[in-house]
Amino acid sequence: MDKKDIATVSKTVEILKKYDFHIKKAYGQNFLIDVNILNKIVDHSDIDINTGVIEIGPGIGSLTEQLAKRAKKVIAYEIDKSLIPILAETLQDYKNVKIINEDILQADVKSMINEELQACCDIAVVANLPYYITTPIIMNLLEQRLPINRYCVMMQKEVAQRLCGGPSTKAYNSLTIAVQYYTIPKIVMNVPNSVFIPRPAVDSAVIKLLSRDEPIINVLDEQFFFKVVRGSFIQRRKTIYNNLKQSLHEINHEDILMALKKVNIPPVTRGEALTIQQFAMLSDELIKHT
Repeated sequence: MDKKDIATVSKTVEILKKYDFHIKKAYGQNFLIDVNILNKIVDHSDIDINTGVIEIGPGIGSLTEQLAKRAKKVIAYEIDKSLIPILAETLQDYKNVKIINEDILQADVKSMINEELQACCDIAVVANLPYYITTPIIMNLLEQRLPINRYCVMMQKEVAQRLCGGPSTKAYNSLTIAVQYYTIPKIVMNVPNSVFIPRPAVDSAVIKLLSRDEPIINVLDEQFFFKVVRGSFIQRRKTIYNNLKQSLHEINHEDILMALKKVNIPPVTRGEALTIQQFAMLSDELIKHT
């Protein structure tokens, strides 16, 4: 194979034909075919020679290649075993790349960081995430409290907007609060569907998540806090009181009303109107009644 960048139409088609590779919808495979877009993603990720990068779903290696040119080391998790021999060839010149044929949701990422990235001063996740499991991947990594400084990831535009949403907006929900609890999110670029093979049916965006040193608020019980948040959004059009009655079976209705009154939240308020700080106060008040 010649040394043309992987992320061109001709090179991508050449690779897919050579290996008789058929794109699998089940894995959400959409391969990027625009080097300029890839370089912008890498620019936004702020990686350099001291950075260890974790990539998820490298595909045929188009983004991996650009990351390898700038990072100290790249660890890429690829679930599709039929892509492993392709990656072995397309990335053979990059000795700072390691491909792991594993499901990121099942992987022991903490041990991998300790073993593979201990020499890196800085760790970033940079990826074109499989859209069908974007949320589980992000939450799985955030909840583990891994020593990851930032995330620069492409996802469905609608999901990216949700992660950056604010109270009383259509995008704001329990996922918004969970992500903003751990990180500071910002959409850094939109990506047209014309730069993928095959073209996805949805618009895409790249979001940057800067990890917080400490969560945005302190709560008495983190697990219970998230239970209250999720419960408040069970049915978006219902009031917070009705949603909490349905979701917090361990607390009687009168105590829920009492807690809402104590933190000055009218029972007819909808969950989408509350700030993260209000959810924290409500959670800390409700837990007294468990």
